[in-house]
Amino acid sequence: MAEERVLTLRELNRALLARQLLLERRRLGVQQAVERLCAIQAQWPPSPYIGLWSRLVGFEKEQLTRALAQHRVVKTQLFRITLHITSARDYPYFFAVWGPAARDRTPGVATDKLAELSRRVRAAALERPITQDEVEELAAEEMGFRWRTRTLTPLVHLPPGGTWSHYGRTQLRAMESVLGVELPSREDGAERLVRSYLAAFGPATQEDILRFAGVRVGDIRPGLERVELRRFRDERGRVLLDVPRAPLPDGETEAPVRYLPKWDSSLLAYAAPERTRILPEKLRPTVIRKNGDVLPTVLVDGFVSATWDVGTKRDLTITPLRRLTKQERVDVDAEGERLVEFFRS
Repeated sequence: MAEERVLTLRELNRALLARQLLLERRRLGVQQAVERLCAIQAQWPPSPYIGLWSRLVGFEKEQLTRALAQHRVVKTQLFRITLHITSARDYPYFFAVWGPAARDRTPGVATDKLAELSRRVRAAALERPITQDEVEELAAEEMGFRWRTRTLTPLVHLPPGGTWSHYGRTQLRAMESVLGVELPSREDGAERLVRSYLAAFGPATQEDILRFAGVRVGDIRPGLERVELRRFRDERGRVLLDVPRAPLPDGETEAPVRYLPKWDSSLLAYAAPERTRILPEKLRPTVIRKNGDVLPTVLVDGFVSATWDVGTKRDLTITPLRRLTKQERVDVDAEGERLVEFFRS
């Protein structure tokens, strides 16, 4: 332990902000930015757009819409069986480790039956676009859980699915048809997941990786063994894993006001109580609801300090969660005005 540097809460906060492109907006293409972020939560269609707007210089909605249309990034069911946008280069690797792990945890269904159902759904989605309802018709009765059919085979949401204002039924297609690639090995997938997660959210505990992806230790063990790792400790003495040469800014590095969308991965990438590196524990019940909703938030000095909402008339409402100084309120309002302009664009 004497050789392992102890990182303070503020140092971990600044590391997260730096890796999530929240210390300063960067000039990056959409695919490159998404790869830097590992995976972007996408249950609420505008979330990925707002998340990228907060992180990139001059980001416009059309940039993500075009990247989705060109399949440079893809919207899919992925970690924790929730909707994410990832780079098309990362997705096959992520599914290769997550998909089998999630599918094999289906209770009461034999392995050979799961393999048969997977082939059935894949064959249908290779032939033509299908809907989630059709996937469930093919496999839900045997699996017993309609939502678990989303783990059977890698399916890509076809645009306009994933775009800013699309809330309708989405067409799905087999990954192989859309991206022209096959799944890599589970071991290669585990390596990509560990490396990508730590580059985007580290330093972090092993449990944090498992919580983010919704997998077990055995699923990522090949990645932990293959990836060169450095180790730290947090102030509670827990071992934190990290990849070499990833940024570790000083804890007093200035952090600008940033608006995060619903379900931003920065708030969900850790096992409790590690979310305190960005979300104070006393605010957690307000921000992360019992029904699974995660409110859109405002970061002030790097930590969640308010929630926000843009109504149907594009009027911004800010609800402080702590007392803001006069200057903090000025900065929050100024960034909020820029967000409203982005909504209206």
